[in-house]
Formats: sequence, structure tokens, C-alpha cells
Amino acid sequence: MYLGLDLGTSGVKAMLIDDDQRIIGSASAGLDVSRPHPGWSEQDPADWVRAANEAIGGLKAAHPQALAAVRGIGLSGQMHGATLLDKQDAVLRPCILWNDTRSHAEAAELDSDPQFRALTGNIVFPGFTAPKLAWVRENEPEIFAQVRWVLLPKDYLRLWLTGEHMSEMSDSAGTSWLDTGKRRWSESLLAATHLEERQMPSLVEGTEGAGTLRPELASRWGMGQNVVVAGGAGDNAASACGMGTVGEGDAFVSLGTSGVLFAANARYLPNPESAVHAFCHALPNTWHQMGVILSATDALNWYAGVTGRSAADLTAELGDDLKAPGSVTFLPYLSGERTPHNDAAIRGAFAGLGHESSRTVLTQAVLEGVSFAIRDSLEALRAAGTAPTRVTAIGGGSRSRYWLKSFATALDLPVDLPADGDFGAAFGAARLGLIAATGADAFAVCTPPETAETIAPDASLVPAYEDAYQRYRRLYPAIKEATM
Repeated sequence: MYLGLDLGTSGVKAMLIDDDQRIIGSASAGLDVSRPHPGWSEQDPADWVRAANEAIGGLKAAHPQALAAVRGIGLSGQMHGATLLDKQDAVLRPCILWNDTRSHAEAAELDSDPQFRALTGNIVFPGFTAPKLAWVRENEPEIFAQVRWVLLPKDYLRLWLTGEHMSEMSDSAGTSWLDTGKRRWSESLLAATHLEERQMPSLVEGTEGAGTLRPELASRWGMGQNVVVAGGAGDNAASACGMGTVGEGDAFVSLGTSGVLFAANARYLPNPESAVHAFCHALPNTWHQMGVILSATDALNWYAGVTGRSAADLTAELGDDLKAPGSVTFLPYLSGERTPHNDAAIRGAFAGLGHESSRTVLTQAVLEGVSFAIRDSLEALRAAGTAPTRVTAIGGGSRSRYWLKSFATALDLPVDLPADGDFGAAFGAARLGLIAATGADAFAVCTPPETAETIAPDASLVPAYEDAYQRYRRLYPAIKEATM
């Protein structure tokens, strides 16, 4: 058996799989986020340990014999969090999370230093780890002076599980300290934030062993000795391992609260100017690119709240037959936008409204606006050298048949729907635990799920969608100019 642990923002999920990658069981425990000031987002690392212990305890209660057969553990986690420890491994302050924006000024200052984009392949976003340490140094100097270790959230769980200060490439690529092409810490980038490499965890690949489960924890959970803990992955790379998105050109689109277009690469292809993330993948000699939009299903849920109808009712009104875009265009920038604009201040808009603009017309425009935002990410990936020929759709938005047809036609790519199953980060982490424990070939393990159905672009509507997309593109600079 192999255990995957996924440390998310709202909870920890534990999943057991067997040698044939069949899911034996899963359990989870919740987490809360503290927001002591506007723009702040923090968690106490002790809560991560508590939640992980609860989730694994839930598995033990339901599957004690399976837990006893665990040979490998894989870790996945929310990225970018700054977990600061002193020389006794005591936590110095609550972890500053990925969605904390307090360090926006520090991020802009670091991003103005050309070496950051040159070495990391990415813009220095406020959510990344390096600007958070710059903020701590400026605002909490007594804390900064005591920092012996900087760990990412899942790697704090590793410290608890194994006693080791270790990390892996995919998560570390989101710190703004990794030389992403060379897959190693950059001394010059660390020095720019007044840190040294000795304060960073040692690095392995996500498929490699990164410690052994401590005997007291193995005894508590009824496991044997010498349980290997894999390097693991950041949450999106772990999800990609679960989805089998590991080969050159493989891609998936995740239509959740936010939207992600993720593509695997056999080489390092940075394009920071387009706000595409270029990170190491969890597998050796593999990288990935991500375009991120901040409001996907969140945009439809916002509109549902305004209309007083459920999102499902609104999409049902459209029927299943795709319609040509009308005169109304929706910009889904409800909380700013990441790819391709890197604009936290921009806000959304309806354009082209008329007396004839019914609720159904606006619903259609909202779905199209999100589809066009994902198309923006596709174009950014293409500009960075990646041209997917098809994508797999996952997430809540993929339950709307009309939306899937809209995505396929806006992207002019076939959209595959996976067969039923859980292919998320916990499953991907369990796969990495299997690889680390057995030495199995990573690409043979991280295979894609069966495709239940493929949604093809509507060829008759591709030209109309292209015209509407170009109109959508022209609106961003106009709205930006009008709202500055």
C-alpha cells in the first residue's frame, strides 16, 4: 500500500492506494485560515500536524490492515507558504500563505532586479515565498534574525514525519529562489533577500526518497519500519501526476474557483513576460508551464448570486446546443488577473449591453468570458513554445456540457473528459510514494485515466468565436485605461 498526503488550504486529505493503483480509501480533516489584517492569510503549522494526524487516524480506523501494509508515503501541498523555524525547529510565527498579499511592494522591488526573472523563469508574484521573507525582514526584524530554516508547508509535514529538512523541485520552483533551469538553489537570489543556502532544505526530485517515517509515528499508525517518504510535489504538479499529465505536450484545464491550464514540458521553456508560470515538474528532467486565471467557476457563482438563481439553473437555461457569441462580452477579472496580465487592480465588466440583453444572454457571455480567459493562457503557453493538441478537463466547471463546448470551440482543441475517479493531488502524491518505495518507472506509473468522452470544437462556430475573442482582447486595455 502507498499513502498520499495532500496539505491544502482548507484541509488535509489522506489517500491509500495499492500496487495496482486502486484507491482503497481516503479520509480528511479540516483547516481554518486566519486573516488578522486585510490582505493577510496565515495558518499555524501545528494545525497541519493535527489535521494530518486526524486524516491518517481516520484511515487507520477504516482500513487498519491496509495501513499496516504501507511502504511509501508521498506528499503534496499548497505552494509558496513561508514556514519559519529557529535552530531548534520551533515555529517562529504563523505561516504566511500563498494567497497573502502583504508583500506586494517587496515583490515589485525584487521583480525589478533582472536576475529573478532570468534565473527563475517567473515574475516575482506577491504570493511567492521570497518577497514574504523580505517583508518579515523589514517588519519583524527580531523574527528574521532567528530564522534557521525556511520550509514550504508540505515540507514542514515532512519534518514532522521524518525529522529531515528536505524539499523537491516543483514546490521549490515557486519560491523565487530556485534556478529553475538548473534545478538548484541560487545563491545570488537568496543573497538578494539576505538569506543563505544553509537556511534552505536540501533538494531531491519528487520521485526520490526524502526521509524515512519516524518509528514512533509508524508505531502509532500500525505501520512497519523503513516506510519511505517521497520528495512529493506542489499541489498542481501532484495533480498532474494524478492525471498522467507528465509527457511533452500533455495538458489539462482545471475549472475550479480559479482556472489553470497546465502543460508538461520535456525542457525548460520560460516566458515570464506573459505571466506564465514555468516550474520544475515532480519527475526528473521534466518541467511544466501554467497559465492561471483568478475567476473561473467563481465568475459564474458571482453572477448566480446577483441573479438569485443557481449556477446549474443558469447553465440549464442555455440548453446543450452551442450558440454563436452575441454582442455582449464579459471580462472575468473580478479579483484581478494573473495570466497574461499580472494585474491585481483590474476589475471585470460587461460590455455591449442593450435592451435585448436578457439573463440568458448574460449567462452565455459569462461562460464565454471564462473560456476566452483560458484561451489567453493557451496563447501565452504557445508564445512560450508549448502548443497542446488537446486538453483534459477537470473541476466543477466541467460538469456543464454547454461550457465544455464553449471551451473546446474557444480553444479550437478537443476537450477530453476522464472516466469517473479521483485523480487529484492526494492520488498523485500516493503515486510518487509508490515510485520512491519501489523504484518503478515514473512515466509507467503516472498514466492518464481512461477518456469517457471527447468534446470536439464546433467547426461551424470557430470563426464566430475567434471574432468574439479578438473583441474580448481589445477590451482589456480599454477597461484598464478607463479604471486607472
